[in-house]
Amino acid sequence: MVPPGATPSAGGFLSRLRALTGMAGAGFATSGMHWIDMDGATPPTGIAAHLLAPTGRVSMNDDPIARFVLTVPVPGIDAARQQWLVLWDQAQRSHADAGFMLARVTELVGHAAMDRRRAAELHRQYLIERASATARIGIWSCSLPDEQLSWSDGVYDLFELPRGSAVSRAQTLKMYMPHSRRRMQALRARAIKTLGDFNFDAEIVTSTGKHRWMRITATVDGVDGQARRIFGMKQDVTEEKLLAERTRRMAETDALTGLANRSLFQTRLDDLRDDSHARPIGALILIDLDRFKSINDTLGHAQGDACLIEAGRRLTTCCTPEALVARIGGDEFAIILSQGAAPGPENLCASIVEAFREPFVLGGQSHQIGASIGMARNSGQDAEALYRDADSALYQAKSEGRGTWRYFTAA
Repeated sequence: MVPPGATPSAGGFLSRLRALTGMAGAGFATSGMHWIDMDGATPPTGIAAHLLAPTGRVSMNDDPIARFVLTVPVPGIDAARQQWLVLWDQAQRSHADAGFMLARVTELVGHAAMDRRRAAELHRQYLIERASATARIGIWSCSLPDEQLSWSDGVYDLFELPRGSAVSRAQTLKMYMPHSRRRMQALRARAIKTLGDFNFDAEIVTSTGKHRWMRITATVDGVDGQARRIFGMKQDVTEEKLLAERTRRMAETDALTGLANRSLFQTRLDDLRDDSHARPIGALILIDLDRFKSINDTLGHAQGDACLIEAGRRLTTCCTPEALVARIGGDEFAIILSQGAAPGPENLCASIVEAFREPFVLGGQSHQIGASIGMARNSGQDAEALYRDADSALYQAKSEGRGTWRYFTAA
């Protein structure tokens, strides 16, 4: 076992110390006089308890093995595992020489301990930096109220700024996307006011123009109720966000057409009365393809799939990006429009009918498919009733010759 004072090895340190002091032996021992390492002559079998003290001690006696004993406590972190450097010799020393030697050895041990602690701190910092780099984590702090920033390398890397360069809070705020900046400012202000903490995911644009997601954790430090510092960690969670977004899209997307699937459609429809939406649902449109079954029966499922893909493309082309276009069944589609959307639901239904009059080219031949459409406006009914109203209008359109659209009117 290598004792704390040894650099680079206990044996080498003890040997050099013996040569420097002219002592017969030197070693490291614990409180119970269990020797950890030693160099030189046979150590004394017993050492007076008063020598194992918080400060260095010297003993001169008639012991034939160790007439002169010097002990110096080795500075350490764990008081329960205290260790001592012990030097001994058969020849006694004068009181002046003993005092000088005690002072010199105590100084040497202190320097060795400081070197060890510096090395340990550098190693600890190295491990933190390596772990932070692996986890894409950086440590930051901001003094208050002057708002001076202090960043570890990980934060500089996250923002793609030169490590150690001067940064200001105003500069970094510009790198947040507007929605994230507003949210972060609100959370930060509340945490400073309450001496609390917060965490959230922010979207940023790095100095090279890359979009990244950053998870921020923050804690406010205060004195006498006044905020003095806010600090925490920033972690790059871009890959996590992208994976979550891909997973969400897969769960909400129709694999064939790329449109929203029935699950997403139903979720949006169920939010009919949710006031959190900036633009509530204004109308529901249901679409059935005419003569689709004959395509599957005569041309096969591959051409049937091609027909559905083209139908989805035409519906999307007719709609604005705000509209939710979904495939909710085999050849059944739906569109949810927000209130005040342009074009209005009547004009949109008419444009879809017109778009489906254009023949579909399937298997190298033109085929007339057509679309029957039912539309119902949101007039305060629940989701189930709105769907039932649109379906009733669709049934009417089919009954009146297909290739047309109807809107629901209460009897």
